[in-house]
Amino acid sequence: MAFNIGLSGLRAATNDLNVTGNNIANAGTAGFKQSRAEFSDVYAATILGNGSNPRGSGVLLSNVSQLFNQGNINYTQNTLDLAINGSGFFVTSNGGDISYTRAGYFGTDRDGYIVNNFGYRLQGYPVDGDGNLQNGVVGDLRVETTNQAPKASTKLEQAFNLNSTNTAPTGGPFDPNDPTTYNSSTSVNIYDTQGNAHVFTQYFVKTGENTWNMHVLVDGRNPANPGSTTPYTMELQFNPDGSLNQAGMAAGGPLNYDPATGLMSLNDWVPAASDGGVPPVWGPNGANASPTGISIDLRASTQYASSFAVNRVSQDGYTTGQLSGLEIDDTGVIFARYTNGQSRVQGQVVLANFANAQGLSPVGKTAWVQTFDSGEPVIGTPRSGTLGALQSGALEDSNVELSDQLVNLIVAQRNYQANAKTIETESAITQTIINIR
Repeated sequence: MAFNIGLSGLRAATNDLNVTGNNIANAGTAGFKQSRAEFSDVYAATILGNGSNPRGSGVLLSNVSQLFNQGNINYTQNTLDLAINGSGFFVTSNGGDISYTRAGYFGTDRDGYIVNNFGYRLQGYPVDGDGNLQNGVVGDLRVETTNQAPKASTKLEQAFNLNSTNTAPTGGPFDPNDPTTYNSSTSVNIYDTQGNAHVFTQYFVKTGENTWNMHVLVDGRNPANPGSTTPYTMELQFNPDGSLNQAGMAAGGPLNYDPATGLMSLNDWVPAASDGGVPPVWGPNGANASPTGISIDLRASTQYASSFAVNRVSQDGYTTGQLSGLEIDDTGVIFARYTNGQSRVQGQVVLANFANAQGLSPVGKTAWVQTFDSGEPVIGTPRSGTLGALQSGALEDSNVELSDQLVNLIVAQRNYQANAKTIETESAITQTIINIR
């Protein structure tokens, strides 16, 4: 009996040493969670029970459990290094084989998919062709690494103030090359379908009390006829309080003013380019304007007794751009920044949590898979529900505390020695009996 008891103790101490050694070996493994050997005592049982004073039959390794307490967050220089501050697991797919991990070593493969250091694809909510998140549809996350296609301008919004104390210019008929023939001017770039930038310039000429003429040229040319420098002209009227008098503006005209909406539109613009000659010859550049035209919103403009100023200007067109950087916020939303100044959502990382995380089965590569004991995964975005926040440019260190593990080594060693002593003592007793004559 004592031989078996001592032998079970040696096995238990060996298992304890193995678990502790594995913890120590992975003290530097990002996302690793330490394990703990759990033992239980053994009693011999009969059909009538154990009796009132049973003798123990040794020890048994009942379980090796993992401790999912938080590891330290270690900051790196890689945007796609991700750490979870709180509960949850990253979801990865290897050809449809789903696994879960806390190790946030991520990058992109040659196709732009976000993958870990084993090539498993990170899962999340992808985006559609318009950059809208597809919430509820979990799939492979991908960063668009190719050039961003240009977008032709479709709307222009401006808010400017014209100086009400100005008087009509005395320099003669309007001439864009003679500043004495207009009071003020402003310019903004607009874009054609090939991403070429064109200078949209407005010249303001005061014509009377609360009335102005706005002359419009694109690249210094007539918007619809690149061979002409005759501008499009629209009369602007202002109310006594300085606000734009939308009802008093004439409908129609080259800028197609719509009294119902208060918007102007440039529908017949022909994108042009110079041949570079001296003098230059202008003609169509082969690109088109937006097929819907360019909507021009000046409704927030004013005429006050202060100097001319453009308070707000925006337009929605842009040229082609290359990927220049990524940003990932604490809710897992991935933003891509491009060299054309644009940014676009690329997707959102999702996390998984389980009712019984210790029921997950470790499969190596710092990953776990779902089991019956773990329950079904609860999928959500970082910072939602009980899920933790995401930290970009950081990794979660192993939660192994080396000082504790080294003490455990000493304890396991002593236990091994003590159980070996039990076997040695039993052997001596048995030898004594054998030697009786």
